[in-house]
Amino acid sequence: MGEMTTEGSQLSAGIDLSQFYQVFFEEAGENLDRMEQLLLELDIEAADDEELNAIFRCAHSIKGGAATFGFADVAELTHQMETLLDKLRRHELQPTPAMVDVLLASGDALRAQLARHQTGQGDEVDTGDLLFNIRAMVAADAAAVPLPTQATRTTAPPVEEPPQEVAAPAEAPATEQAPAASQPAPGGERTLELEVGPLADPSQADNLQEFFKEIVGLGTIEPLDGGQAQNGIRRFRVVTTSTESELLDLFTFHVSREQVKFKPAPGSAPADGARPASPSAADPGYGFFENAPGAPQPQAAAAHPPSAKPAARSAPKAESKQGGALDSTTIRVSVEKVDQLINLVGELVITQAMLAQNSRQLDPVLHQQLLAGLTDLDRNTRDLQEAVMSIRMIPMSTVFSRFPRMLRDLAGKLGKKVELITHGEATELDKGLIEKITDPLTHLVRNACDHGIEPPQERLAKGKPEHGTITLSASHQGGSIVIEVRDDGRGLSREKLLKKARERGLHAPDTLTDQEVWGLIFEPGFSTAEVVTDVSGRGVGMDVVKKNITALNGTVEIDSAEGYGMRVSVRLPLTLAIMDGMSVGVGEECYILPLSSVVESFQVEPGMIKTVGTSGRVVEVRSEYMPVIELEQVFQVPRFDFERASSIMVVVEAEGGRVALLVDELLGQQQVVVKNLEANYRKVPDVSGATILGDGRVALILDVGSLVRRSRH
Repeated sequence: MGEMTTEGSQLSAGIDLSQFYQVFFEEAGENLDRMEQLLLELDIEAADDEELNAIFRCAHSIKGGAATFGFADVAELTHQMETLLDKLRRHELQPTPAMVDVLLASGDALRAQLARHQTGQGDEVDTGDLLFNIRAMVAADAAAVPLPTQATRTTAPPVEEPPQEVAAPAEAPATEQAPAASQPAPGGERTLELEVGPLADPSQADNLQEFFKEIVGLGTIEPLDGGQAQNGIRRFRVVTTSTESELLDLFTFHVSREQVKFKPAPGSAPADGARPASPSAADPGYGFFENAPGAPQPQAAAAHPPSAKPAARSAPKAESKQGGALDSTTIRVSVEKVDQLINLVGELVITQAMLAQNSRQLDPVLHQQLLAGLTDLDRNTRDLQEAVMSIRMIPMSTVFSRFPRMLRDLAGKLGKKVELITHGEATELDKGLIEKITDPLTHLVRNACDHGIEPPQERLAKGKPEHGTITLSASHQGGSIVIEVRDDGRGLSREKLLKKARERGLHAPDTLTDQEVWGLIFEPGFSTAEVVTDVSGRGVGMDVVKKNITALNGTVEIDSAEGYGMRVSVRLPLTLAIMDGMSVGVGEECYILPLSSVVESFQVEPGMIKTVGTSGRVVEVRSEYMPVIELEQVFQVPRFDFERASSIMVVVEAEGGRVALLVDELLGQQQVVVKNLEANYRKVPDVSGATILGDGRVALILDVGSLVRRSRH
């Protein structure tokens, strides 16, 4: 309905409207996210005017773009939403939970409609019930009594509004108070005379005619001057249902606003009164850009006192200024360009490391200036790398913002009362990790609401407040980001987990530590739910969560106290592209340890390493015994200098455990560009990736978490 046709989308002037589609879809998505956030935060008892204005502007912006591109179904729904929101912000209606629900549901429908237009696939979204509900809410105010369900669908009571307000629902009959001269032609059309000029090149005006050919429902246009300009001015006859502001926004693609003039055509209705108070359902403009700054205002405004006019228009003006500032300080860049830039910086880091290694053989006295330049190159390369990496860093608020709506719906379905608290929304994480961590976090939050938070009656019986609390937090710790999901619910039951594990045939002796018992929920198919529902109980989830996070070189830890709540901590590297590492030598080989995992290093003294059992070895470090892993044996490194032995210990930690790695030497600290070994070769045990050293050799990046797990078995 009302979609732009692909055939003929190229304008003769070289302007293809489809080139603006992606920007429109991105901005519409941002407006929907903003509108949903504001609706969830709206205080129904004491709604803030600025919040209502901001919600209205979100719907208005989406409607304007949709009408421009001919997405009539999107424009129709947003137009009706705008009507309801306009009454709310003018205090003609009092907000209710039902209104918030229908506006949230409308936002979901708009997402589906936009996705359909963007992909060109899928069935048409049925918004009949939503449109009916919105119109009923608006019409109920005009009737001052609740509307019967069946009667409303056939005959809605008239809505008496002044012409300058947003149009009433389509079912409402047009008011008869408008002057006779203002009556529009059938279908809401009106005839205008358009003057364009003076133009240095009058043929520019011919481009305006192409808009009427390409945009469905815009109307018709025909020249009045036979195509011949007089003093550089062209004249046209326009039949349209759109307002002057709509047409101006289109025409300014080719000519400036100052060169466009509208006036009523001889024998037609005046332009100012052409917009009826209640347009017919066939209106394809949907009040596009009504009440926008600079838009012409109708004259019949007796229904409102003059003093009310500035207040009604002040918020849009402020928003217009703010929007202009945002446009001048941000730029949209495709992810492919950013990835290409990061790859080039990665190659630059490798080249810089190569120069630095070769420069070590130079005499610092003879090549002082060259070495000083290389030092500056090292510093500038690191600054450039950090600046480029920050482009891909996205605040966690982009992930956290989707949970308030999800929790609201889930808590309503489960009959629970849940409050969401977030901390550290400004903490940044790599875009690639953000996309991959969203699903695991969603499952953890759903799990906390379903399994953790008790029903209100149960919480009150335990002496807890009836509203449960789920806390999402994100913070930087070293070279990692830690994301926590906490709840104050019932927590994990040790006895229940052990019983379930034994029922499934898992090895679960009573001697297991609490951490090992909590880890049972990560077993495939393991679930503590008594009943299988559409929310949980099928045993699919927590094992996938751990698998996905482990694939990102991350870890998951659980801490719980029965009756008090549960905490799930997810630790992830900040980025997967470039990292700081420590180079260690074993024989002729070089390995890289993530610097964020390195705790300390020390020289091995005789008698420090002790044997446990037949093959296990441990070392005592500050009264703590930790396993010893000899990298020479793990990777079967050939040794040609048999008299030399590994004499340095490097203590690393991961997944809550520490091990001591036995190496020959410490080669230094450097930035390394992480290359995916699995994609280019195959998965290698205890190795997370590879990098290229300054001398051109390939060094393996060790998976510290895998080494720690190896020591436990």
